[in-house]
Amino acid sequence: MSKVEEFRALHLGRTPGDPLVLPGPWDAASARVLVEAGFPALATPSAGVAASLGHEDGSTPADEMFAAIARITRAVDVPVSADIESGYGLAPKELVERLLEAGAVGCNLEDSAGGVLRDTREQAEFLAEFREAAAGRLFLNARVDVFLHGDKDPERAIERAASYVAAGADCIYPIFAPADVLPLLRSGIQGPVNINARPDGGGPSVTELGELGATRITFGPGLQRMATAALREITNGLG
Repeated sequence: MSKVEEFRALHLGRTPGDPLVLPGPWDAASARVLVEAGFPALATPSAGVAASLGHEDGSTPADEMFAAIARITRAVDVPVSADIESGYGLAPKELVERLLEAGAVGCNLEDSAGGVLRDTREQAEFLAEFREAAAGRLFLNARVDVFLHGDKDPERAIERAASYVAAGADCIYPIFAPADVLPLLRSGIQGPVNINARPDGGGPSVTELGELGATRITFGPGLQRMATAALREITNGLG
């Protein structure tokens, strides 16, 4: 079984309350720690990687992001999916090539740019081109930014999700969807649903999110920010 097949299989047959948990490494060292902890796959956060490279979220040059992803994938044996924001203005075929060269098994692709939602049909066409170029070699997690940059209407999120699933998305990621709308999203979205959680224990637990309808859980840059806070606390006591 290839790594992408292994990764895809991890999303299937999940029972309520037992979602796939994908912590987010921001460099090779953190990736190794997460694998040592027993996680079967990882998902890089673009904001966490950006911080490790000295960039603000959303401002990492594509070459630096793909190089960072490659360092992470080389450091571990488990499948690694990569957050590549909205694609850095690259054509779908080039995105696929860059991801495969970096050793990733999949990616997140946002449906907004500059804080504005993209036209649903145009985004679906973009995803369909990506899917065709990938030819089964990458797992596509299509982000739905309605709750981040839109009107926060769950029905709108479901409509966009349906278009992306029809375009070939393997998973839908309604980022920042409130916990109380997850059952509605789950009932209206075909296939796996990715929900973001807080690693510090704030908000619903991983189990609770799974019971509400999440297929998989990611944490965005949460772990990197907690690690930075811990380092700050340690260094404050060195003097």
